[in-house]
Amino acid sequence: VIAASNMIEGLDPALLRPGRFDRQVLVSPPDMLGREQILRVHSRKMPVADVNLETVARHTSGLTGADLANLCNEAAIMAGRESRDVIAQQDFDAALERVIAGLQTRRVITPHEKKVIAYHEAGHALISELLPSVPKVHKVSIIPRGRALGFTLNLPEEDRYLMSREDLLDYMKMLLGGFVTEQIVFERVTTGASDDLRRVAEISRSMIYEYGMGSRLLAHLDGAKTDGTSQAMLQARDDEQQLLIEEAQFEARVMVTENRDLLDRLAEALLAKEALERNEIVEIVAAVKGHGAEEPPVVSLPSIVVEEKLAASSGEAAPETTPRESVAPPASASNRAGRQSVPPPPVNRA
Repeated sequence: VIAASNMIEGLDPALLRPGRFDRQVLVSPPDMLGREQILRVHSRKMPVADVNLETVARHTSGLTGADLANLCNEAAIMAGRESRDVIAQQDFDAALERVIAGLQTRRVITPHEKKVIAYHEAGHALISELLPSVPKVHKVSIIPRGRALGFTLNLPEEDRYLMSREDLLDYMKMLLGGFVTEQIVFERVTTGASDDLRRVAEISRSMIYEYGMGSRLLAHLDGAKTDGTSQAMLQARDDEQQLLIEEAQFEARVMVTENRDLLDRLAEALLAKEALERNEIVEIVAAVKGHGAEEPPVVSLPSIVVEEKLAASSGEAAPETTPRESVAPPASASNRAGRQSVPPPPVNRA
């Protein structure tokens, strides 16, 4: 007898005893080579022309076999709608947006809201270009899709299963790029940043409660259970989580402020075209910077601030230390760290 479940931890232990369902086979999402082979299987009976399936596989990290089958079907539908006999690369690109970001919707947006959305998405794209550990932007759009008024599509170039503290902080900076941009440009924030803030809260909580990435506290493997944990310890963990968010927000604000000219150019191009592809983003960055995106200056909250806030929560005196500067993360693409201990798919919705 064979059974399947995606909630193995919720099964009755009696089902998993020896002699019953005592052998378990974990079927994880396919790697890049597996995704390419799955795409070839589902597209072998389709009239495909000039499509680089290896590139498509590289840009679909985290998708399952069913998702890839749906991707091929959506690409065929895209070609059929334009009355073409063959499926081209552009059909797969459009299908990928459809699968990840949702169906394009028709909404009437006021000129002011359109400007806010453009700057919000430009903030995400700006920080993605400045931080080497964040996947580069494949496309940014202010055309509504699904429940989102706009989106920034970050596609990794390789599969990654481990992420460092610096990688996760950079990912949080990118997520907060739209939020801080609204603060700087319009001196107010909108409800469009709600999804970004939710994901930042999830990542920062996992960093403290699961990954042990606080300044001096050990990992707390089950953040949902607080039995036996003192209120002082819970408060200290909340303080550490808040410090991570404040550090990411501070550095994101510095990057947006120091690159305001590039931000304005990206937002103006979005308002004019409504969507920017990767090559257009590279051209804008090169035109403003002269030779492409530069690495951002290394800025960080002084470590003494962390020690003082932690000491205040624990009742101890803050140690006399001098502020130390952070080290810039290595240049590498960012994706999911492990199959379940990672940020969500890299689509930022306004």
